[in-house]
Amino acid sequence: MQDEELLVSQLKNPDSQEQAFRKLMSLYKERLYWHIRKIVLSHDDTDDVLQNTFIKIFKNIHSFKENSKLYSWMYRIATNEAITFINKKAKKQQVDISELQHKMADELQDDQNYSGDEIQQLLQKAIFTLPQKQQLVFNMKYFDEMKYTDMSEVLDTSVGALKASYFHAVKKIEEFLKSH
Repeated sequence: MQDEELLVSQLKNPDSQEQAFRKLMSLYKERLYWHIRKIVLSHDDTDDVLQNTFIKIFKNIHSFKENSKLYSWMYRIATNEAITFINKKAKKQQVDISELQHKMADELQDDQNYSGDEIQQLLQKAIFTLPQKQQLVFNMKYFDEMKYTDMSEVLDTSVGALKASYFHAVKKIEEFLKSH
C-alpha cells in the first residue's frame, strides 16, 4: 500500500510526474489492455481505448481522491472508456449494442491477434448474450479473478448485487453453451 501512495504522490507532483506515469503504464498497461480487450474485442480498438484511458488517467490524476485503490480507479476509467467506445461504434454503424457484439464475435476468428480456439469463441458469443452489466461482472470475476469488494469499488454496486449478477450470468452462459 505504501508503494501505491508514493506512486500517487509522484504522479501528482509536476517534478516527478512524467517518470511516475511511465512507471504506472508499465505496471498496469497489460492488465488494463486485457480488461478492455474483453469488452471491445479487436486488438486495434483495444489499443485506441487503452491510449484514451491513459490520457484520461494522466489528465485526472489530481482529482483521484485516494479513498479507493489506484487500480480500481483506473479500472473504472478503462471500463467507462471501453463502454463509451462500444456505444459510439454501435451508433456509428446504426445498430444496437447486442447486434454489434455478435458481429464482433463473428469477426474475432479473422483477427490475427486473437488466438482463441472454438470453445473460447463460443464462450465469447455466450458472454455477448448477457446484458452489459452482467458481461462486466462475469469478465471481472471469471477472467480477472477480481474480488467482489474490488468490483464493488469499480462498478459502484453492492457486493450482494454483484454476486446475484454473476450467478445469473453463469446460468445464462450455461444455457447458451448447452444449446450450441
